Amino acid sequence: MAVTDVARSAKRRGDALVWALYGVGLLPAVWYFYLGSTGGLGADPVKTFEHHLGLWALRFLILTLMVSPMREIFSVNLLRYRRALGLLAFYYGVMHFSVYMILDQALDLNTVIADIIKRPFITIGMASLIILIPLAVTSNAWSIRRLGRNWVKLHRLIYVAAAGGAIHFILSVKSWPAEPVIYAAIVAVLLAWRIVRPSFLRWRRSTRTKAPRPARSAS
Repeated sequence: MAVTDVARSAKRRGDALVWALYGVGLLPAVWYFYLGSTGGLGADPVKTFEHHLGLWALRFLILTLMVSPMREIFSVNLLRYRRALGLLAFYYGVMHFSVYMILDQALDLNTVIADIIKRPFITIGMASLIILIPLAVTSNAWSIRRLGRNWVKLHRLIYVAAAGGAIHFILSVKSWPAEPVIYAAIVAVLLAWRIVRPSFLRWRRSTRTKAPRPARSAS
């Protein structure tokens, strides 16, 4: 009975931390909305608001992709927060597009469609957001049970979305400042990790099996 109570208490604490992550994760959006409504976003508040929302979408995508390497390389287990991080990335992506669609283009569908077709960085950004939609919809226990192994295959598309987000960021600026290049480099490293990961895990298992066992003391 005591073990059950401890497990339930730990689950409640874990759930509370996940909800706290949602709250903290949405604070930047609230803050930038406040700045925009009070004239604190400079000469072009819509573009600045739109930019920051997109940037946070990319940041949360990167944090989502970092969960597995953190566990496998450094034994830091943050798996319970991965779903929240991924959903935060999706929410920020939706807000980023909504600001572009509503505040920037005033719901002019013809202009939006023309932008998506003619401007590569918008095409790539839109494709990345579309990729995130099925990932967000299936980010629940029911979908995991229903899809089985296909769920894992589907959610590997987050790497494509992250790469698209990084490219979208680079192409959206007229020059090559450090910030988008740094984010693109981080995404590139995380993509490279997917390639070297099987070899690393095999090496780690082999080193553990070859490690000498401590000698037993004589009784």
